[in-house]
Amino acid sequence: MSVILEFAMFPTDKGTSVSEYVSKIIKMIDASGVAYQLTPMGTIIETETIEEALGYMSSAYAILAPFSERVYSTATLDIRKGELGRLVGKVNSIRNKIGDIKT
Repeated sequence: MSVILEFAMFPTDKGTSVSEYVSKIIKMIDASGVAYQLTPMGTIIETETIEEALGYMSSAYAILAPFSERVYSTATLDIRKGELGRLVGKVNSIRNKIGDIKT
């Protein structure tokens, strides 16, 4: 199974820039070895199970909880039976259809 989770999570009581706190989450994801992409509006990870994907969200919250009275989060899941590798494969499929684009 391939589970792609796109999520954003940040404290709401730390002013207009929260990169100090979001970077703590990204360090945890990076250290885990899971495939991920950081985007300007969130982070995308690919796991083998829903439980694993949601575990990363839970771990992200555990990182932020000591620093904030309120944490905001959004999440989108794409769950598909089959092989891992869709995180890159989905983007490559579009690029192959439209030609090389600047990102």
